[in-house]
Amino acid sequence: MAEETLVVRAAEALPGWAGSIRFRLMVLYSVLLFGLATVVVGGIYAGLARSLEDQDVSRTEEAAVLFRGTDGRDMIGTLEFEVQDPLAVFEREVNEQALDQLRTYAFGALGLLFIGSLGVGWFVAGLVLRPVGRITSVAREISGTDLSRRIELEGPDDELKQLADTFDDMLTRLDAAFENQRDFIHEASHELRNPLAVIRTNLDVVLSDPNAEAEELRSAGEVVGRSAERMTTLVDDLLVYARHGTRAMREEEFDLAQLVSHLADEFAAPANAAGLVLTKQLPTEVLPVCGDAPAVRRAVANLIANAVRLAPDGTNVTVSADRFDDWNFVSVADDGPGIAPENHVRVFQRFWRGDREEARQQGRSGLGLTIVRQIVEAHGGRVDLASDIGHGSTFVLWFPRSLASPLPGAGV
Repeated sequence: MAEETLVVRAAEALPGWAGSIRFRLMVLYSVLLFGLATVVVGGIYAGLARSLEDQDVSRTEEAAVLFRGTDGRDMIGTLEFEVQDPLAVFEREVNEQALDQLRTYAFGALGLLFIGSLGVGWFVAGLVLRPVGRITSVAREISGTDLSRRIELEGPDDELKQLADTFDDMLTRLDAAFENQRDFIHEASHELRNPLAVIRTNLDVVLSDPNAEAEELRSAGEVVGRSAERMTTLVDDLLVYARHGTRAMREEEFDLAQLVSHLADEFAAPANAAGLVLTKQLPTEVLPVCGDAPAVRRAVANLIANAVRLAPDGTNVTVSADRFDDWNFVSVADDGPGIAPENHVRVFQRFWRGDREEARQQGRSGLGLTIVRQIVEAHGGRVDLASDIGHGSTFVLWFPRSLASPLPGAGV
């Protein structure tokens, strides 16, 4: 702990530029280059020094010697002795002096190399980090309301360019998210403005007429009540839409078949009152789904409510659930007016309504199917629609048993 504190204090005592990545890269480059050069020069010097130690400057010679033996007779023998070679001795002295000079020059060269490597390392680190500087500059110029700037780094497809491209992709996604948020606020404000205008107009008319009759007051009150109810529905749906804008909030396993069965039972009475036959087709096996059960319940309930409201008197509404490979699905089919193929995508957009005036009179917010798709996609699933004018509609909600499973083929 004390050593870490000393290191931190030492780092804080350094000037600002000494703590930069460029400075650290320069030092690392210089140390590595200096260390490599030291090893090479040291190896050469050690090899030369060893070769000098192994150099022989003397030679062995033989000479005939006359000596007297123990018996008194003269004898001739051979005597070996070493004689230094003056030329070899001179050569060795010259080599030793050259080795000393090499050592001196090597130390000086290593010192100059280290100083030079600092400059080269600083320059090279600057070149390498130049794209990072551009990324930093663009990031500083980006404001909270303007995400149109991009780095657009050019050059080879290396790690830094991939980083810049990733940053650009992130900015694009953020820009799209903020644009979507702005559109949502604009659309929500527009939807809330209409009932508020109705309420204000009716109140102004009633309050401006001190002789208004009870019937006029009652009629204005009913209009204001319907507008307030529509605003309440819209605000509730806006809260649900905002709440489910991310991944599912809960992570619990529940039986999709049981959930659909309970919903079908709850809508049986409203369907019967509307002159409809509500049929449920469910498997005997459990259909486990991991996620937010109340959210999934709301998504399925929205589909059944739409079918009960739009289906003509005397027709059928079929609610079914089953499995396909590793996927569980819920299907809601009706014999209602149907949806034109060109509107299959628009029907899931915020505040889209087929008949806007009728939808307002019924107090619909235009967020029901948007919330359905949002909830299903938050669980890693998908919504499929099969419909045409005059042939009813069939919505299918796919829920994965595992988020890693591939989606099944589109269509119903």
